[in-house]
Amino acid sequence: MDQCRMTRRSFVRSTAVCVAGSMGFPHIVGSCAFGGERAILPSNRITLGLIGNGNINGHHREVFLARKDARIVAVCDPATARRQAYRDRINQAYGGTVCADYRDFRDLLARDDIDAVCIATPDHWHACLAITAMQAGKDVYVEKPLTHTVAEGRRAVEVAARYGRILQTGLQRRSGRVFRHACELVRNGRIGRLTDVEVGIIGVNKGVQVGRNFPTAPVPDGFDYDLWLGPAPVSAFCPQRVARGNEVCYWYYNSDYTAGFISGNGVHFVDIAQWGIGEEIKPLEVYTASADIPADGLVDDAIAWRSQVVYESGVRMSYSSEGNPHPDGIRFVGTEGWIHVTGGGTLSAGAADVLKSAIGPSEIHLYASEGHHRNFLDCIKTRRPAAASAEVGHHATTTCNLAEISARLGRKVTWDARAERFVDDETANRLLSRAMRAPWRA
Repeated sequence: MDQCRMTRRSFVRSTAVCVAGSMGFPHIVGSCAFGGERAILPSNRITLGLIGNGNINGHHREVFLARKDARIVAVCDPATARRQAYRDRINQAYGGTVCADYRDFRDLLARDDIDAVCIATPDHWHACLAITAMQAGKDVYVEKPLTHTVAEGRRAVEVAARYGRILQTGLQRRSGRVFRHACELVRNGRIGRLTDVEVGIIGVNKGVQVGRNFPTAPVPDGFDYDLWLGPAPVSAFCPQRVARGNEVCYWYYNSDYTAGFISGNGVHFVDIAQWGIGEEIKPLEVYTASADIPADGLVDDAIAWRSQVVYESGVRMSYSSEGNPHPDGIRFVGTEGWIHVTGGGTLSAGAADVLKSAIGPSEIHLYASEGHHRNFLDCIKTRRPAAASAEVGHHATTTCNLAEISARLGRKVTWDARAERFVDDETANRLLSRAMRAPWRA
């Protein structure tokens, strides 16, 4: 049976699990139990599981610990020491043995008392984990980029719709007031007709050694390396491949696990650019004028690039790394001026008065949310789509994937956004998906 295509009932039946009640942990009744999965009452506490216990989920953990209407009851990671440290931190915060730890995510997802999961793993796991979680009846917060490939993204969107699940992509700038205001000013014509968007990201290559293969080493005790690889090809273990924390995360630059910084970090900026352009307006042509893709070594994703995306409306987005030629952030350029917002949320404009302009009641008002985690929890209760929904995450990730594919091919590609296929270009179309190692599927 496909690991990522199970119904919730068949998943629970087919997975050999030892749930919290039989492990000596209290079996907590999730908020979904009080009136069905679609009727979560606002007064009930939402129970959460964290999958992937590295730096990013460490941040999510602390935010959710501070929320009175959330309760973290499970953590999961293939590294024993890491997940146990998470478990202990959570139990210390709650003052009891509330949280259980799991090596295998399937054991966590088999628990009926968990309402939602927060996924912060390498990108090659995002689709499989998110899809399996939604099929198991869980709502999902999944780190950016939504998925590794375009095909996986479309599948995640379809599953979210079919199962009626809330999916929040970790594009947290969507919940930032400054970014929303910048996009509302653009969408309401404060700089005239939008013609160009300039996107630049910084901090792409810090400490990365290219053209190098690292020595293999024994897999450390307490680390399930095969599960860490999951759907990715089998590769000899080396510490650099799985590093996280203050070390260089080399998986972040290897195509078995990610499309690189083009989607791994740049998706934040591309998403805000497209929010300003108009989410209904899709890419038409993509051309990567230059890209530095190492020919050998563990790093095989683009570590520098300069791309241009032409949208159906005629708006052009230039997208580059390391300020070449653009500074950090997103600059919207129109026929009557420009607005720039940095990655950190500093806003500037060609004419200062533009930034003081109020958005009138009859003008375009974009989705307003104050805090990405708060928005996720509120949407679980109300069933309103999240600020960075599956479709939003897929749209932003797809554009980044198109730039990466153009970079690999070294030429322009033409995109049919309705079919989500390249036009008369089977070479490019083969790059829209990647084979997954059995038994994993998305």
